[in-house]
Amino acid sequence: MKIEWDYTTLADAYLKRPDYSDAAIDAMLAIADLKSGKVCDVGAGVAHLTLMLAVRGFDVTAVEPNDAMRANGTRRTASLPKVRWFEGTGEQTGQADNAFDMVSFGSSFNVCDRQLALKESARILRPNGWFACMWNHRRLDDPIQERIESIIKAAVPGYGYGTRREDQTAVIEASGLFGQVVHLDAGVVHEQTIEECVEAWRSHATLARQAGDAFLGVVQAIEDYLKGLGQDTIQIPYSTNIWIAQLA
Repeated sequence: MKIEWDYTTLADAYLKRPDYSDAAIDAMLAIADLKSGKVCDVGAGVAHLTLMLAVRGFDVTAVEPNDAMRANGTRRTASLPKVRWFEGTGEQTGQADNAFDMVSFGSSFNVCDRQLALKESARILRPNGWFACMWNHRRLDDPIQERIESIIKAAVPGYGYGTRREDQTAVIEASGLFGQVVHLDAGVVHEQTIEECVEAWRSHATLARQAGDAFLGVVQAIEDYLKGLGQDTIQIPYSTNIWIAQLA
């Protein structure tokens, strides 16, 4: 399926990206009072969130437009009979009306037309169903991450994260489709080898789009810095940020 941003070349690198905070996911499900049921995970990528929901006992429909990402996700969940994969987007999931207890967007809501995605989520949700969107935000006050940010901004003046680091409350409220929006966050530390960390940077679509032809050079500069630390692994602090709201 053709979409505006093609993630094909990033699909394998996405396997090295961190999982979301278990505490944040559990808090999200507690707010929704969901212990089982059907979830449509939109923009499921290589199955990071899909797996977290499936191991908690949910029946997960994973919707992903990119063939390479979907292939990786399908392989990772092959042993889980309650996970099914479909080609689709946040604006057009291809799913039936009133079919799900929750619709989730793991690091994907920002690449949708958010109002159309909210309308589509409302269509496929059951009455009183829940919408949730989330991202892992690197803690930029960490010294290593602070240095990486300086490398990026030296090469890409005006570099920014777009809507993925914004508060999503006003956008969700503007749809008029959902009730009170709850924001929650929890920390998670992701340990990676230097090689895995560099590979993860090769999957950084936001940087790739903004850096353009300079992208490989920026990743190389990050690699040189990390290897210069003289250690085999680093611990990367993240904050999992989730916005959740119930269908009005």
